[in-house]
Amino acid sequence: APRWGMVSPDEIERVDVLYGPFSAAYPGNSVGAVVDYVTRMPTQLEAHVKLSGFTSNFDLYNSHSSPGGQQLDLSLGSRSGDWSWWLGASRTHSKGQALSFANRLVSAGTVGTAGTPVTGAVLGLNPSNQPWWLLGGITAYDTTQEQAKLKLAYDFSPTVRATYTLGAWHNTTHGSTDTYLRDALGQPVYGGRVNLGGRTYNLDAPAAAFAPTETALTHYMHGLSVKSHTGGVFDWEVAASLFDYARDTSRTPTTALPGAFYGGPGRTTDMGGTGWHTFKAAGTWRPTGSAEGVGAHVVDFGVQQDTARLRSAIGSTRDWIGGPAVSPFSAFNGNTRLRSLYVQDTWRFAKDWKTTLGLRHERWEAYGGQLGNAARLLDFAPRKNSFVSPKAALAWQATPDWHFKASVGRAVRMPTVSELYQGSIEGNRIVNTNPELRPERSWTAELSAERDLKRWGVDGVLRSTLFFEHTKDALYTQALTNLVSTVQNVDAIRTRGLEVAINTVDAGIQGLDLGGSLTLTDSKITANRGFPASVGRDQPRVPKVRASLLATYRPDAKWSYTVGARYSGRQYGTLDNSDPNGMAFMGFSKFFVVDARIRYRIDRQWSAAVGIDNLNNRTYWAFHPYPQRTFVAELKFDL
Repeated sequence: APRWGMVSPDEIERVDVLYGPFSAAYPGNSVGAVVDYVTRMPTQLEAHVKLSGFTSNFDLYNSHSSPGGQQLDLSLGSRSGDWSWWLGASRTHSKGQALSFANRLVSAGTVGTAGTPVTGAVLGLNPSNQPWWLLGGITAYDTTQEQAKLKLAYDFSPTVRATYTLGAWHNTTHGSTDTYLRDALGQPVYGGRVNLGGRTYNLDAPAAAFAPTETALTHYMHGLSVKSHTGGVFDWEVAASLFDYARDTSRTPTTALPGAFYGGPGRTTDMGGTGWHTFKAAGTWRPTGSAEGVGAHVVDFGVQQDTARLRSAIGSTRDWIGGPAVSPFSAFNGNTRLRSLYVQDTWRFAKDWKTTLGLRHERWEAYGGQLGNAARLLDFAPRKNSFVSPKAALAWQATPDWHFKASVGRAVRMPTVSELYQGSIEGNRIVNTNPELRPERSWTAELSAERDLKRWGVDGVLRSTLFFEHTKDALYTQALTNLVSTVQNVDAIRTRGLEVAINTVDAGIQGLDLGGSLTLTDSKITANRGFPASVGRDQPRVPKVRASLLATYRPDAKWSYTVGARYSGRQYGTLDNSDPNGMAFMGFSKFFVVDARIRYRIDRQWSAAVGIDNLNNRTYWAFHPYPQRTFVAELKFDL
């Protein structure tokens, strides 16, 4: 089940990152990348304890706070005979910064003297460079997360292992608000009609400017796998997982503050019953008993099923803080299922040459779709689609120093159950959803060259990659008044680019490791009947330039010093690029950020680390503001 938070750092054996949809073993959402966490089981008694904390200052508009938090991680594992086990638990408490900001466009106000005169609002420009008032910070979360996990493994033989995983995750969050507005007596103002700069604004419409939230979530995860690992002629695996939103409730008031701080009418959103389950049966056949040598084949094949369910009921309550829902307000439900067959052959057909040919067949279903309001419930007809996705790669070890690879693959990304059914009914119209969304279809190609740098006296690899992608019916949110739905298909997007990356060990100085990358991308919308103004514009969230650099210096076995730098160029959040001002709430900005960390190994079991994230205290945005300069400390014990 894809819940990365359920993975403890101490149980990770390695992390594999696969770029592009070039493996038939993965479904269509691998068009971007696959991050595969490979975990391990203990071979002897081991224990790990880590206490960490962070603190920062947040100053933006008229919001001033000191976000901070603490985390305690515990893990214990061992092996006895054919059994091995792992227990992990963690608790995190954090107080975050404001993530969103109540606002009103200056032009939305009515000229006049009506309303309560207020001060404190901040005048700025929104992402479209329209003047607006920033009225206060909202969604500042006070969060407590607790999770626990048990893993059991039994070795039926030296080459066959069964593993069971049970995980539990609990989250409670209080989302607070902080109004900048003050009346003539200096009292905070949260609602009603106010007067700013000679204009009148309604803080309660079209939606409440300030609304706190309360959430309580409890999710469970189960996983079971049986796998052989002979490395010989044949290996196999059977795996299944289940993730269940056993409890998932969020609450918000419908009455104005400050009265709502103490209760009163509101709405509850109950997503209990949402979740997914997966199944896989796979095999690997090596006719020659090995993956090496001319003529060797490695054939991977398997069947998979992924089923997702969405259950969401929004109700009205007399007490938004703790009362039950007493009447329905809206609902959206639905299911999707993806059944897949795949086969892939990796063949060393000649000395220094290898090819990989794969084919994936997918059958997708959407069923049980429902959308309702307080008065009625609509049922959507079930849907079915089938797709075939071929994959191919050719690799050539031209010399001991040079390695070349060409890859091409098709991927089909199905609409999620939320994209299909999570919306609302207004009058006789369905809005914010489209149950007829088409799957996203992409062809991706790459040409890479890798150079081993040993001949240059450096232990490392330099890679250059040209990449190309053409996507039809891309799934994007388009908040347009002339469209029935916000999630729509963009007819065509064309992307091409170049990435250069280097990774070195002992780069000129003993103990100095360097790694970095530079990516140049040109991604354009080439067709879009639903929104013609977007044609010829940049794809949202894809900057033309992106770069990173990471340097770690270890002068001895005790100390390590790390500095990382990240750069992202200008980017947009809208399809028609109508948001040129990225340095604003709801904008997407360019940035250059530096992080630093120092680690000291006290002895064989104890270590400590301190660090500063966003050392240069850059203010930057991805719709919400990123954290400003943050100080981090960690103390760790390993047995």
